[in-house]
Amino acid sequence: MTTDTKVDDPPPSEPSKEEAVSGRPKAPNPLLFLLAVLLPPRFTPESVRYDRRYRTLDKYRFIVGFLSLPLAFYTLFVISPFVQAIYYSFTDWSGGPVANFIGFDNFTKMWNDERFWDSLEVSVVLAVVAPLITLVLGMFFAYMITSGGRHRKGQAIAGVAGSAFYKVVYFFPQVLSVAIIAVVWGRVFNTNSGLINGGLDKVGIDGPAWLGGDRSLALIAVLAVLSWSFVGFYVVLFSAAMGAIPRDIYEAALLDGAGRGRTFFSVTLPLIWDTVRTGWIYMGIQALDSFAIVLVMVPEHVLKVTPVFLYERFRDGQYGYATSIGVVLLVLSMAFSLIVMRIGNRDRIEY
Repeated sequence: MTTDTKVDDPPPSEPSKEEAVSGRPKAPNPLLFLLAVLLPPRFTPESVRYDRRYRTLDKYRFIVGFLSLPLAFYTLFVISPFVQAIYYSFTDWSGGPVANFIGFDNFTKMWNDERFWDSLEVSVVLAVVAPLITLVLGMFFAYMITSGGRHRKGQAIAGVAGSAFYKVVYFFPQVLSVAIIAVVWGRVFNTNSGLINGGLDKVGIDGPAWLGGDRSLALIAVLAVLSWSFVGFYVVLFSAAMGAIPRDIYEAALLDGAGRGRTFFSVTLPLIWDTVRTGWIYMGIQALDSFAIVLVMVPEHVLKVTPVFLYERFRDGQYGYATSIGVVLLVLSMAFSLIVMRIGNRDRIEY
């Protein structure tokens, strides 16, 4: 006959004198606490794991662990060049090992440089006009793709036939290199053998020299190319935003007798306004940085934007002066973003 032997559980540990007096568990050893922070969670000692301070710190350690490497790369490759550019903008650096501090001389020179102001005027016009043209076209095409078709059975709204195909066609310029776009459109706007003037010549009209000397015509050509190359991106962006709007809202608007125009301005536009504002900022910065299109497509004596003027100063070895122009472009980009965010600030609509 076997006899079961009951093994008693070990008696609970007696609370320390400090715990008995204060009623709180004893704080872990500071050295042990620091070691637990550095170690993976599974190696955390029991006396530290259930400490409230450690649990709070462990939450932030998890976040910092995931963000540390991306932030390190961002600091190295983005923040650091900005800081260096700001430093060199106050020097007479010409590419050698010596960069003498000259204060605001580069900015004073820039203030008195008419070529800089001419290029800045063109850049500001592009930053203001290009987003308006591009976003309006993008919203129009996106609305036609998502809601511009005939009413179908069981659907309050529907896009035009072949809307998926149109999205691909509109987005096609985004997969092309900017340099290729500039070369192709440069041939299209060519005075003697271009597609546009060739078509005008067929109907008995002498086409103008789009890129030959008239600054206004060259500016119109650059605006057209910028809008053409970016409108497809905004068609896809706005189509996704419009597609996320519940159909019940459109059905309610239709029951109230709203037409397409009223539906767009009273329903669609307010609900996608955050996306429009983001696209406005992005397109404005792209227009300020229209370097490749202008450099490749437009002759130097006709039209320049500020990034092209900056590039020419680098080419001439005026690195300190060039970096000061880059700092001004940085300030302009930030100011443009803040102004658009301020102007486009509206109460968020939840749906």
